[in-house]
Amino acid sequence: MPHGKKSQELEKVVIRFAGDSGDGMQLTGSQFTLASAIRGNDLATFPDFPAEIRAPQGTLEGVSGFQVQIGQVDIYTPGDSADVLVAMNPAALKSNLELVKPGGTIIVDSDPFEKRNL
Repeated sequence: MPHGKKSQELEKVVIRFAGDSGDGMQLTGSQFTLASAIRGNDLATFPDFPAEIRAPQGTLEGVSGFQVQIGQVDIYTPGDSADVLVAMNPAALKSNLELVKPGGTIIVDSDPFEKRNL
């Protein structure tokens, strides 16, 4: 684990995928959900569509998301805040950062991150 973190097994976890509309966040979330269900986990999902149709790429208004709570216990909601955020670009990170629990894990695709968009 990076930065000296110890791994731990959780009964349930909330994962949020975020990226530009058209990046396939609903498809990614759906495939992740399917794989989790096949493993026998209980789950609840929440697709989060962008505020603006056809917003310019990389804008906060064009961020799309998909949240899933999975677990080995009964799950009734997609969760309030994320244990894990998977952000595909700076706009996705910025618009979803407040939804990550303190001490949560953030996974980013570092390629689109440049000084001007941070």
